[in-house]
Amino acid sequence: MYSKQEAALLTQQFWTAFGGYIAPVLSAEGEKINWINYKTGEKGIRFIMTVDNKEAVIAIILSQKDIALQKIYFDKFIQLKKILRESTGLEWLWEPLVSDQHEKTISRIYAVLPGVNILSKPDWPAIISFFKPRLIALDKFWCEYKYAFEHLTPGADKKVISNG
Repeated sequence: MYSKQEAALLTQQFWTAFGGYIAPVLSAEGEKINWINYKTGEKGIRFIMTVDNKEAVIAIILSQKDIALQKIYFDKFIQLKKILRESTGLEWLWEPLVSDQHEKTISRIYAVLPGVNILSKPDWPAIISFFKPRLIALDKFWCEYKYAFEHLTPGADKKVISNG
């Protein structure tokens, strides 16, 4: 059993180690990227990685304020389901409307690596081997298909004109 401080230190060490393994990898567009805090550039769409003492999860989280709009985004991902699977080599789990840890309604598309523990350093290679290729593949998918999501937000096609 670890104290909170020891667990926090091990967690920090894991993410530092993972960052070290993936930092040299450029994005699919050939740019340097912050893989751990991946930015999709589309409001309400996040790619996240989590790991605890039971499992590692990589997920696409949809969290638009308007649930109807969130459903539209989720449906667009469903249209791209086969491409997402082929691009990443994963069978994703699909949850159209669930509550997150803050009781906010989100949609989640995710994959799980069960039976790993972030507090167990011998598990780290398996966790890194799970996250790294999938995050790189997810980035490649997003670079190719993000434009399919740009027109979904109301007013996205209107340009803001400034007089200054």
